[in-house]
Amino acid sequence: MPHSIINNQAQLQAQFEYLRQLSRSQPILSWDKREALLQNLEDMLKEYKQKFAQALSEDFCHRSIDETNFAEVFPSFQGIAHAKKHGKSWMKTRRVSISAIYLPAHNEIQPQPLGVVGIMVPWNYPLYLAIGPMIDAFTAGNRVMVKMSESAPKFAQLFAEAVAEYFSEQVAAVVLGEVEIAQAFSSLPFDHLLYTGSTSVGKKVMAAAAENLTPVTLELGGKSPVVVLDDSDLESVVSRIMMGKTINAGQTCIAPDYVLLNKKYHQQFITLAKQWVQKHYPNISHNEDYTHIINDEQFKRVQGYVDAQDASIVYPLTDVDPNPENRLFPPVILTQPDLDSEVMTDEIFAPILPLIHCDTVQSAVTFINERPRPLALYIFGDDDEDIAHVREHTVSGGVAVNEVILHVAQHELPFGGVGHSGIGAYHGQAGFERLSHMKPVFVQSRFNAMSFLLPPYGELFKKGLGLLIK
Repeated sequence: MPHSIINNQAQLQAQFEYLRQLSRSQPILSWDKREALLQNLEDMLKEYKQKFAQALSEDFCHRSIDETNFAEVFPSFQGIAHAKKHGKSWMKTRRVSISAIYLPAHNEIQPQPLGVVGIMVPWNYPLYLAIGPMIDAFTAGNRVMVKMSESAPKFAQLFAEAVAEYFSEQVAAVVLGEVEIAQAFSSLPFDHLLYTGSTSVGKKVMAAAAENLTPVTLELGGKSPVVVLDDSDLESVVSRIMMGKTINAGQTCIAPDYVLLNKKYHQQFITLAKQWVQKHYPNISHNEDYTHIINDEQFKRVQGYVDAQDASIVYPLTDVDPNPENRLFPPVILTQPDLDSEVMTDEIFAPILPLIHCDTVQSAVTFINERPRPLALYIFGDDDEDIAHVREHTVSGGVAVNEVILHVAQHELPFGGVGHSGIGAYHGQAGFERLSHMKPVFVQSRFNAMSFLLPPYGELFKKGLGLLIK
């Protein structure tokens, strides 16, 4: 029997087979049907947005309701609106150019639904990172199965109930459960599997998908560097970086991970960062705007990064100590930590910000290129030549100049990683095409010259071919 909310492997297999059969016999083709699914998403979000935010706050032991509305609810609404505005044109068969020698034939690209899309959602932004892929999947005419993270259980349960209320089991299902359910989910022969999370788990997901030749989109994160050029307005730079490092307490895949800047600016950076935190998160131990760490395991990991450092390089930005009871972890700066330490090899995913001595543009480029390619790269400065040099001589999933994080909210831009930071990109038209089969079609004219290219190959054929390949 089909199920909208799935809690065990038997239900998982049954629901997948049900959706797969429907996707073959009743593909979602018309724009009216796709638009209706997007409208259901919008209506669901309108009804449940405050309940979603409250559930997330409970999962995090405190997360600002306003932060959830800003970082998850708002971009979800924006993504739905963008898809509703453009999706009908994206799905049209489009003509593309053809070589003159094949005229009067013509070429077309016909977007078609893939079928059933699996979506594996992380715990850090589980609302936006569930709804965002669902937008692209529905716009492309697919059915979906969504595996929620077990690390945000209250939100996961509420989201499953909301989807069951607004969507038929013929279109969508939400999967709950621990690691063994996630492993079974990634082993299903989806028509496409989209995973957001850590690189280590991403490798396992890709290996499981490979058994079925399931195509994957992997959004993996990694260490996103910030290059601060010497001509930067440091006060403005610190403000943007600290915003990116403290939103969701740094638990963001595209958070600034570490900063490359001239040694002579380190102390000024620290002073400005302390002032910024005091201004924006006063009385941080009881501040309603500051998010806590998701669970005890993550808190111990984060605390371990700081404990492993010599005290001389640790600069707390508040006078409040980390609190394991409620998992509050105030922001901290590390100056020139050991490059082989875990804080400089792991994705930090916390409000810890290393400052690394880097005195020239080229040394910054070299530092970045010696490491796995990042999901995001941030460049601050006013010199167009220096900015262009960094952009042209590094490879990253995305780049933001004189800003952090906001590139993810641009629905006209594809979002994705490269190398260790991910495979494939989605959002907007890029997401529609990622979750569609962009079928090439060659349409021959009734009257054409192909009969002259058939054997036996005579002199006319040889002369004509000779003109083409000489």
